[in-house]
Amino acid sequence: MRSDRGGEFTSKEFQEFCEANGIRRSLTVPRSPQQNGVAERKNRTILDMVRSMLKSKRLPKEMWAEAVACAVYLSNRSPTRSVWGKTPQEAWSGRKPGISHLRVFGSIAHVHVPDERRAKLDDKSEKFIFIGYDSNSKGYKLYNPNNRKMVISRDVTFDEEEEWDFGPHAGDLHFFPQFEEENEQGTMEQAREVQQESTTPPASPISTNHGNSPASTSSSGSLNEREVPRTRSIRDLYEVAERLDNPTLFCLFADCEPVDFQEAVQDTKWKKAMDEEIEAIEKNETWELTVLPKGQKAIGVKWVYKTKKNANGEVERYKARLVAKGYSQRAGIDYDEVFAPVARLETIRLLISLAAQNKWKIQQMDVKSAFLNGVLEEEVYIQQPSGYEIKGHEDKILKLKKALYGLKQAPRAWNSRIDKYFQENNFTKCPHEHALYVKVKDGDILIVCLYVDDLIFTESNPSMFEEFKKVMTKEFEMTDIGVTSKIKGEC
Repeated sequence: MRSDRGGEFTSKEFQEFCEANGIRRSLTVPRSPQQNGVAERKNRTILDMVRSMLKSKRLPKEMWAEAVACAVYLSNRSPTRSVWGKTPQEAWSGRKPGISHLRVFGSIAHVHVPDERRAKLDDKSEKFIFIGYDSNSKGYKLYNPNNRKMVISRDVTFDEEEEWDFGPHAGDLHFFPQFEEENEQGTMEQAREVQQESTTPPASPISTNHGNSPASTSSSGSLNEREVPRTRSIRDLYEVAERLDNPTLFCLFADCEPVDFQEAVQDTKWKKAMDEEIEAIEKNETWELTVLPKGQKAIGVKWVYKTKKNANGEVERYKARLVAKGYSQRAGIDYDEVFAPVARLETIRLLISLAAQNKWKIQQMDVKSAFLNGVLEEEVYIQQPSGYEIKGHEDKILKLKKALYGLKQAPRAWNSRIDKYFQENNFTKCPHEHALYVKVKDGDILIVCLYVDDLIFTESNPSMFEEFKKVMTKEFEMTDIGVTSKIKGEC
């Protein structure tokens, strides 16, 4: 491997890594970039792309980082002589990438505002600038210079011919979101404290010309009327935070969920909850103990704790969930498709309206550890969970045969599993709502609505209730909630 003499390449840690993996290195002569011509030419190509992308839409230079990321994204999906007949992305992942989603960088994007986030007469879309593609999801990265808000969305309509009008203040753009000081008096006091603590004199005289130096101070120590927006430091937040001098206020934290395994294992109820989770996983044959193959990487896991309460706010049970650290998975290598449909709010409302009109009962069931029922198509390895390492095999890892919470593909794997089961048992899936299933038998109708791991169902004949519950309990481990009183995520 050839590289220049940058600090990241000459560090002791990187040198030890190369030696441990049998990587032979070749460094360039100092101040001789021509010896690393391939990398330098690629840098020039990316820089030319960035310059063209910014200039074509009259974007400020502060957006250079997003432009570089987008240029690299496009370069990896463009033909090259280095890998004949393929793009770099296809050569790396083994799958031909799609290009139908590509859009012009810097163009105007109108992002759809969901119904639950707007009133009846509010605009149905917001105006943003398209600044690239999100690396962790199939969505577009969009930025609004007016409120400095960045969002990721897939419900976008593009106007690739238009560009954002920054006006005469384009040079004053601060691309990254910052917290502006709202209290001018508080800002002046903080500035005086910083001035008193500083023992090093300024390198140059402080100018009193307010027109040329927005942050300059006069000889009397007063601040300019125009304050430069800045990010609050941790010390600033501590100083303005309200002190909790009343000991009785700490009773609010008495029954909080534990934040880590070391805290939870000391409590009997949480230890029992973790034992139940491990028992459910092993009963479902979710994993098997093995040795990590060469070239593979094991994903870490962690415990997440939640107190389950009923509609009256009373504690029903304590739930411990073993979750994989799916954020370390790589798209196209560790997973492919991740989308899984859930019932929309309008669908559930329609189901309730239909049941009320026909005087049908609505019942609800919950699938215990639903994601553990999804079968994985990819090879995924995880580390052994804290507190439950197998004695004598602490150095081994676990190979997943079924999905685990936290994996990117877990929701899709579970949805594929239950969708297959419904269709094999004579249910008809609605073509316009893929989380709604209907079964007709002897003139009676059973309607099932799927919301992740919750089943909300109604029917015209009470006997179909008992039959449906019986077959579902036989196939999956279920919790019969009974008559619906609260729908998670909806009401």
